[in-house]
Amino acid sequence: MDAVVEPTAEPLSSRVLDRIGENIFRCFQCLKCSAGCPLADEFDLMPNQVMRSLQLGDAEVLKSRAIWLCSSCYTCATRCPQGIDVTGVMDALRMEAHARGVTAAIPEIDRFNMLFLRFVDRFGRLPELLFLLAYNLLRGQPLRDMALGWRMIKRGKLKLLPRFAHTPKTVEAVEQPRDKVAYFPGCAAHSSAIEYDLTARTSAAALDIELIEPPGWTCCGAGAAHASDRTMAHEMPMRTMATIERMGIDTVTSPCSNCFARLKVAEHSAVNDAGALQRVKTVTGHTYRGSVKVQHLLDTLLDRAGLESIARRVRRPLAGLRVACYYGCLITRPSQVTGADNPEYPVKMDNLLRTLGAETVDWSYKTDCCGASLSVTQTPLSLKMSRRVVVDAQGCGAEAVATMCPMCHLNLDARQPEMELEAPIPILQATQFMSLAFGFGAKGARLGQNIVDPRPLLGLKDLLD
Repeated sequence: MDAVVEPTAEPLSSRVLDRIGENIFRCFQCLKCSAGCPLADEFDLMPNQVMRSLQLGDAEVLKSRAIWLCSSCYTCATRCPQGIDVTGVMDALRMEAHARGVTAAIPEIDRFNMLFLRFVDRFGRLPELLFLLAYNLLRGQPLRDMALGWRMIKRGKLKLLPRFAHTPKTVEAVEQPRDKVAYFPGCAAHSSAIEYDLTARTSAAALDIELIEPPGWTCCGAGAAHASDRTMAHEMPMRTMATIERMGIDTVTSPCSNCFARLKVAEHSAVNDAGALQRVKTVTGHTYRGSVKVQHLLDTLLDRAGLESIARRVRRPLAGLRVACYYGCLITRPSQVTGADNPEYPVKMDNLLRTLGAETVDWSYKTDCCGASLSVTQTPLSLKMSRRVVVDAQGCGAEAVATMCPMCHLNLDARQPEMELEAPIPILQATQFMSLAFGFGAKGARLGQNIVDPRPLLGLKDLLD
């Protein structure tokens, strides 16, 4: 049975304030969070109703499906006129449900988070294939997603053997650190997003951007950590940031939107978490000073090289190719943390693709959520969300979609055979488009590792070898 909250228990509003510093009484029920939420029609309580329940002290909200189904897309936080981190409130309520012994309303999501953190604690990074096999066994569905797994294995996108990583105690300083950028590839880089990692490195090198992978980098915690323990969510990315600080490098970039978000939150606020700082010092032997600036790879490419330099490097323009640039949730949101100028309708990736010679389309879903890790825990729902994105891109005349996120690419590309579309559409990482435009050809762009093969389309556009 679920735990019964005693009448004398500390009010939930106070617990949320203690956990994340948010005063939920600033909410005046404008409904913008609910109007923009991509999952609102699946919730039992709308986001504004969750906030109202907290204001009224109704602990029954801890039994709600909404707090577990939230995909952490930050649409609500971005649109809140009071600047309330509604996504953080959802996280705080999950933590409070655990603390009070309330059973998760969607236990498979809770199990996913707990198992994720156990695997990362054991290996340092997430071994994707082993983790997914263990998760499906835990659900009693060992053959679940076998077709997807086989598609990815055939293209070299899932590694059979796990890698171990440990945060180093000693780190050597690099020479001329101001000319270098630390590169945090993320757990998917050597597995499901290998084509992204490799083309990111070659594209950066072609632009004379020197990326240095920190030794012994470990998982940032992704969505599982910030939904489970706030101090852990700060500590996990800060371990690698402390390593980078000891290397003498002042900037870290990540091609993964989820990793970028966790690192950026650590840059933005984790230095105020004394518990996280102490745990980082225990693990690394270094007192992290907070000197590392965090960027998404998109910003690094544009800031370090610039559009003019990128244009000069183009050898085979993407002429005649219509592309929808898909940013997903976390490259720009929440803008209070990312500092993005246009969090609702960003254009930086569009500018990059146009510089490569492509035509970018205007469309409605460029920052809508693809479903994120719900792809694993709530697959039909995630497919519905991803399909909306793909169909809108096609409806606006796109022949291909550009992404800059492993999870977004996985959901739009690898899951596409399950979407029951009238016709498939290639989904490429923007760095694959860069590799093509820079003249590296189909092999250099790693096109053979995409699930929806883009070579027939690009061959017609005369962009291949």
